[in-house]
Amino acid sequence: MWLVLGATVIVASLFAGRSDRAKLVARVALGVLFLVFGALVNVIYLVTDWDSFAEFGEMSQVAFVRDSWASLVAPNTGVFIGLLIAGEATAGILVLCGGRWMQAGLVLLLAFHVGLLFFGWWLWLYAVPMIGALTLLLRAERRHQHELAPPRHGVRQGVTRDDTGSVADDATDAELAGGRSR
Repeated sequence: MWLVLGATVIVASLFAGRSDRAKLVARVALGVLFLVFGALVNVIYLVTDWDSFAEFGEMSQVAFVRDSWASLVAPNTGVFIGLLIAGEATAGILVLCGGRWMQAGLVLLLAFHVGLLFFGWWLWLYAVPMIGALTLLLRAERRHQHELAPPRHGVRQGVTRDDTGSVADDATDAELAGGRSR
């Protein structure tokens, strides 16, 4: 199911900029992926197979990551994996909320997937396409929010100079006088 939801997010994100339905499909698939197959599955592993998290850090090709994981995360698995679970659940909920909340969730998930790149080449097969998909979703959501934004009032019109060199704005004198001529 993890693979199916991930593939759904990737494919739907390709069309999210042009289709509200594709954006919704990607949003729901991503939210479910991180709530159920991220946070919930990690809760189950934390309860049933505590040691599997120590092995995860050993797969990194970066010595600093392996050493830090072994000395910091493995001895404090409950704390760090608890933070991971809270982060995955939060990001999943934010994505499902849509709008600006979704944008915040997408930024969190982008950071998460960049971090995954340090844990082994095999995670690149998942993380790189997901980074692309998350970027496309963020772009589509930002454009959608921009289209929905009301026009800004009180923005000053452009200032121009006429042939005589005097400064005038785009509003006519009658508009400035409240519709009355001088």
